[in-house]
Amino acid sequence: MACPSLYSGGAFLSGVLNYVDCQAQAVGQSGYQALATPGSGISLLLTGVLTIFIAMFGYRMILGQTPDARDGVTAVVKMGLVLVLATSWPAFRTLAYDVAMHGPAQLAANIGQPAGLPGSDGGLVSRLQGVDNGIAALITLGAGKPDNTDVIAGPTQALTPQQQQQEQQRLQRSLQRPRWDPAKDNDRLGQARTLYLTGAIAAFASVRLVAGLLLALGPLFALFLLFDATRGLFEGWIRGVVGATLGALSTAIILGVELALIEPWLANVLAQRNLDIATPAAPVELLVMTLVFGLTLIAALIATARVAHGFRIPDSWRLMPTRLADALGGLEGRRGLASPGSHSNAADEPRSRAIAIADAVAASQRRESAGSPPPVTQIGARVGSQAVSRDIPVATATPLGQSYRRRTKGRVSAGAARRDGNA
Repeated sequence: MACPSLYSGGAFLSGVLNYVDCQAQAVGQSGYQALATPGSGISLLLTGVLTIFIAMFGYRMILGQTPDARDGVTAVVKMGLVLVLATSWPAFRTLAYDVAMHGPAQLAANIGQPAGLPGSDGGLVSRLQGVDNGIAALITLGAGKPDNTDVIAGPTQALTPQQQQQEQQRLQRSLQRPRWDPAKDNDRLGQARTLYLTGAIAAFASVRLVAGLLLALGPLFALFLLFDATRGLFEGWIRGVVGATLGALSTAIILGVELALIEPWLANVLAQRNLDIATPAAPVELLVMTLVFGLTLIAALIATARVAHGFRIPDSWRLMPTRLADALGGLEGRRGLASPGSHSNAADEPRSRAIAIADAVAASQRRESAGSPPPVTQIGARVGSQAVSRDIPVATATPLGQSYRRRTKGRVSAGAARRDGNA
């Protein structure tokens, strides 16, 4: 895309703005297509990153960690989105390029036309150039000599004695009247035009060129969406594109407000100067207006950057693949229950830690509510008595301390008993 060349002259501001806009669009479109072309460095990097991403699932399966339906759907959605953003120019143009490059102008027209802002119908650049031409004409005409003032003369050459006497008399008279320096007025008008051109060009060029650069790097930042550790870089890229888009919108609105203020003021001043009416306050007034709107443009760009910095990928978008996988899993479960002869494999699926803890607590409560089981000794005694009664007779248990009884009678030996019998 060939952009128009810039020449010094009456159309400096419009030439710079048109050139910057052309270059921004060329960088965004041509840069993206160059990076997304098969065989480029980013294309080879995309192939390698996708290979690593798929290989991670293979290693998990080798190690026994079989991915479930949730992980599978999430991975497929990620790869599909990355391929669309990194390789398909029609899809990328619809999703990002047209929004960043042409969206601000449409939004500015929708906002500015009801408010009656100049340039909201698409002629903003030409209106800005018209104001610059008016400021240049005012610099040529000058602010004019105020009434009842004396002109401060610049350095002069060597004067004759008569001329020196006349100059001294004039200076004595000027001590009683205000003094006017046309050089200061011209300096203020020149500074005002410098601020006007700098504010318009810098604000417009910053947001447009930044948007074009970020759009050109779209295939590279799309790769960072695959892994959770690099997802923040992808979010940062979106923040940059959104910030540049909002910055272009705010710049167009503020420049329209500036035109609405300066255009009638400048037309009035030029009309007075064409009638040879002095406008001594015009240089300071113009300098103040251009300075204020220059600072306002800076504040607007900072505010839009802060707004874009707050962008985060919503949790609902992150959980969308998970919810889809859960829905598919629930549908398969209902089909399995409805089909004859089918059985559920829910017991084989790993449960979450929260569900396992809840089941353990419920089982503990059921055991406590059911009461303690009968003592082991009673069960053992009952079972043991039944077994003994059937097989082996068992003597009655002797109380403790009664199994040994002390003899109360004298002990008689067997020999003494025989002798007593023979006698």
